[in-house]
Amino acid sequence: MKNKLLIFILMSFILTGCIGVSSKGLFGTGVSVALDPRSVGTQIDDSIMQKSLTAKIIARDKKYILSVKSKVIDGKIFITGKVDEPEEKLYLTKMAWETKGARSVRNDIKIKEEFKFKQSAKDVLITSQLRTALILNKNIKSTNYQIDTYKKKIYVYGIALTIEEKDLVISEAKEILDVEDVIASIILVEDLRIKKD
Repeated sequence: MKNKLLIFILMSFILTGCIGVSSKGLFGTGVSVALDPRSVGTQIDDSIMQKSLTAKIIARDKKYILSVKSKVIDGKIFITGKVDEPEEKLYLTKMAWETKGARSVRNDIKIKEEFKFKQSAKDVLITSQLRTALILNKNIKSTNYQIDTYKKKIYVYGIALTIEEKDLVISEAKEILDVEDVIASIILVEDLRIKKD
């Protein structure tokens, strides 16, 4: 009797890994695997990307095991959690963008650091100036880029259609007044593992 019960429990765990089960988690209600619109290949690619990113995040610092979560859907990376410093958020965003196959990154990580209005206002101004410059430049697809500024350092993440566009984005960032450094994680479309059909 005990053996049958043990086998039943073991089979339940194994089968729940194979059957579509709806779940509720950090990113809201999960999608049943059976109803998931992604192809099996895309689901596998997303799973590989997520495991790779999670491993890199944990290798960076073990404290992120509990404080930072990531999810990949169709090559789009979502990151949530809390970190102590803005530099950590920016570094995690950079890691996500550098994950092979990343098509976009949404970083909803919150920072525990004390708010400093003057510095924050300057950073917001720098970000908005660069965003405007990218929108006005007809040779740049501005919607493909995410911009963060912290202590006069611009962090640009995104996907460039050509190497020329990538160079233009970096050039525009360097021309903004008061910018001390530009850190770019820009991937070329041709280097994407998962390409949009």
